[in-house]
Amino acid sequence: MKITVIGAGNMGGAIVRGFTKGSLVQAADITCTANTQHTLDKLLHFNENIRVSLNNKEAVVGADIVILAVKPWKLEAVINEIKEYLDYDKQLIISVAGGVSFEQLTPYFSTHQKGTPSLFRVIPNTAIAVMAGMTFISSSNASKTAEELVLALFSELGKALAIEENQMEAATALASCGIAFALRYIRAATEGGVELGMYPDQAREIVAQTVKGAAELLLVNNAHPEVEIDKVTTAGGITIRGLNEMEANGFTSAIIKGLKASK
Repeated sequence: MKITVIGAGNMGGAIVRGFTKGSLVQAADITCTANTQHTLDKLLHFNENIRVSLNNKEAVVGADIVILAVKPWKLEAVINEIKEYLDYDKQLIISVAGGVSFEQLTPYFSTHQKGTPSLFRVIPNTAIAVMAGMTFISSSNASKTAEELVLALFSELGKALAIEENQMEAATALASCGIAFALRYIRAATEGGVELGMYPDQAREIVAQTVKGAAELLLVNNAHPEVEIDKVTTAGGITIRGLNEMEANGFTSAIIKGLKASK
């Protein structure tokens, strides 16, 4: 299976690095393009077997999957550049450009070819760089086999979930923006830990590991958060006093409002 990634910057590069660590794709079967050789050299430094090119047109020829990892405002221009070199009958096209719907994407691929390609919208978050991503996948004009393949590919970079396109905005707020929200909690808790007497590096390590542990409890036990919370909130204890004080200051309300503002 050959994959071409158009736009191997931060997100595209993270996807490529993740694929090379998985079992479904060999580094030598991945071709990456970028605007500068410097960007490509960073990928070659990571894995010299990755194929690189400054020519988008040449890069898409012969690929089984073409991933468009460019900024949303560059997407139409890039598609216009490469679409005559695509084979709609044989290739899957994946866009990771946030906010560009299938309704917008489909006309971009209008060519002399009959029909439209199998299209996917894939929205990862930055944790794919450490193989712990949360990726959302929607498809248009794609077979069940193609959907399963794309889901399997991105599942190797963490967790991947197939969703309806109309859920993309909400999912992005929860996971892509959610990375920043979770990190902001970690920063705030770290500062609180320093005020309580811990050294900054100690506090950050403690909070980060605690958040990681809390997430693992939910994922491993498939539990509701309140079930795990109940295990550490004893009657009259310090945990419930802390939770009540946070709620009194709008903890849950602030999170919900932040998510709605991000949609």
